Amino acid sequence: MFPRRTMLAAPALLALPAHAQQIAGGRPIRLVVPFPPGGAVDLLGRILAERLQAVIGQNVVVENRGGAGGMIGADAVAKGEKDGSIIGLIGVTILAAFPFMTARMPFDPVRDLTPVSQVTDGALLCVVNAEAARRHRWSDFRSMIQWSRANPERVRMGSSGAGTSSHINIEAINRAANANILHVPYRGGGPAINDLVAGNIEMMFDVMPALMPHVEAGRFLAFAVSSNRPLGILPNIPGMGSFADLGLGGHNVVTWNAIMAPSGVPDAIITRLHGAIRQIAAEPGLVQRLAPLGYGTVTSETPAVLAQLIQAERPVWQRLVEVSGARLE
Repeated sequence: MFPRRTMLAAPALLALPAHAQQIAGGRPIRLVVPFPPGGAVDLLGRILAERLQAVIGQNVVVENRGGAGGMIGADAVAKGEKDGSIIGLIGVTILAAFPFMTARMPFDPVRDLTPVSQVTDGALLCVVNAEAARRHRWSDFRSMIQWSRANPERVRMGSSGAGTSSHINIEAINRAANANILHVPYRGGGPAINDLVAGNIEMMFDVMPALMPHVEAGRFLAFAVSSNRPLGILPNIPGMGSFADLGLGGHNVVTWNAIMAPSGVPDAIITRLHGAIRQIAAEPGLVQRLAPLGYGTVTSETPAVLAQLIQAERPVWQRLVEVSGARLE
């Protein structure tokens, strides 16, 4: 079971006073997105940067630093200035899974990063290239898995990088379902999606925002979600609990993203950033923009609560890493 999230149900916080001291002397705040432009995390980062800029009254610029499944961007945050001028949109795999996949992380997620607030959660959506599905007569997730058993590594799944939740998820599915899907890592979700559109790969498991426009246009078919149960926004797309006959009845992968800062940033700045994120998340406009895309808007009651969540998630992702056999070289 995943630990309980702190759901934000309170009305928006009062706007920060105009005379509040500026962060980093008023210099632009860099929001590092650890993936290239065009993917789901990039879309989320740009929405957050736009709203954060309006709330705190300073320029907030998105800085894409892709590569190594998000580790390059997270490392830049961990080693960044300690004055609030750099923050990052960091996923749960960096914080809770990577330490169990490699002994060569360039930073310690607990020691070198300071929690600010969780911002979203969501399941991964399985989509396939519609033409490939017609060609191979895949009518649903079950038939694709069965085809992969008979045709080893001919189903190629693109991901935003090795070690990401998509990578861990598919390796766990391969082992549990005796499937034989080939993982193809990219330097971000955007390039993988482009290759899925072109038919150079057959499928993806990824968060929904960047995938749904292609589903709606008929280029992709949505087959399943990685959570045990269907998502409320896609009630007709089965969760993994529907595939107990394939060995996936207990499979449940739920991802989330958080705003993190370098260790050593003054508490006053962390508190201000946390308050701004809570205010943004309470805006009905943000909820309306994210909900149809499959992102749940979730914040941490305090930065300390996020620190507790990270510690609670580590054994969950450790088990997933062990089951999947995923490793970073």
